Amino acid sequence: MEFVQIAIDGPAGAGKSTIAKELAKGLNYTYIDTGAMYRALTHQVLNKQVSVNDLRRVLEVAKNTDIAFEKGNIFIDNKEVNDEVRSSIVSKNVSFIARIPEVRDILVDLQRKIASNQNVVMDGRDIGTKVLPHATLKIFLTASVEERAKRRYIELKEKGLEVNLAEIEDEIITRDKMDEERSCSPLKVAEDAIVIDTTGKSIQEVIRQIISFLNERI
Repeated sequence: MEFVQIAIDGPAGAGKSTIAKELAKGLNYTYIDTGAMYRALTHQVLNKQVSVNDLRRVLEVAKNTDIAFEKGNIFIDNKEVNDEVRSSIVSKNVSFIARIPEVRDILVDLQRKIASNQNVVMDGRDIGTKVLPHATLKIFLTASVEERAKRRYIELKEKGLEVNLAEIEDEIITRDKMDEERSCSPLKVAEDAIVIDTTGKSIQEVIRQIISFLNERI
């Protein structure tokens, strides 16, 4: 039996996680948020008071941290950390962790194992180009910086956090630059990916587009 792999890539705030999660739910596929995996490791590194520039200790944490998904929730060493991995301090540091080649090797191996024996919707920044290069369908979601910052601002405000829209825009611009310029698995559109601009579009509108493309492939 050949399993279906849907790879969804794109920059921060383009709607990857929300759309991938809803898409997986509608298709009854397993949803894998790879960005949350890097965030989880970053949270663990910071929680252990390890510098993100201390390669030896970061790798030590990576090798000894159990990251798992269960019913859409992410766990570190059996502890649910959905809110912790979305904190501002994690957002500011996750690119430093994600650009380390050895860290990516560890997490990519885990991501491929998860996708090897089930139908999956996997989102991140290098899924179509690196993690699942032979995915059934590759989607690259994008949106304007202003739209992405506004979405993030609303999300954090709804969680009761004090945030500044201008600062979020700056964080996104910085994050994009780091993700696009890193030497290991940079953020880029796979040659066979379909690009969808989500600016001004509803979640369901984008999902309908993706399902239409999927039906053409299977």
